[in-house]
Amino acid sequence: MPATIPCLWFDGQAEPAARLYTEVFPNSTIDGITHYGPDTPGTEGAVLTVEFTLDGTRYIGLNGGPQFTFSEAISFQIMCADQAEVDHYWYRLSEGGYQDQCGWLKDRFGLSWQVVPTRLTELLQDPDPARANRAMQAMLTMRRIDIAALEAAADAEPA
Repeated sequence: MPATIPCLWFDGQAEPAARLYTEVFPNSTIDGITHYGPDTPGTEGAVLTVEFTLDGTRYIGLNGGPQFTFSEAISFQIMCADQAEVDHYWYRLSEGGYQDQCGWLKDRFGLSWQVVPTRLTELLQDPDPARANRAMQAMLTMRRIDIAALEAAADAEPA
């Protein structure tokens, strides 16, 4: 299968977004920047695209203008190994943005992210449906996912 590369449409913010993302994610680089030339829809010399890689996954940021904006219909999940990773991504990406429920956030550019500990998935798939439900109910009360609180809820004795 040929490579698929997400292209993210920005209104003049592709380069600052790529710089933030490559600072937040390990093993990440800005791979190339193109500029509007003469006789193009944008201002000559302004950034047109930014190609960047986030820990092995390629992306393109396109400064296409104000016609389109991000929505929650598309988000990127960050599967985190532990609470330290959850906290790192949650706080860095939500800075200047918006923290929502159940591990969802919007960064300052309006892009939606889901910061999800792998432990949440394990708890929600627990073979004991009551235990899984207690973890789900706990998660529904959270913004940033708290692994210890999820585990405590899952392990709580039914009333």
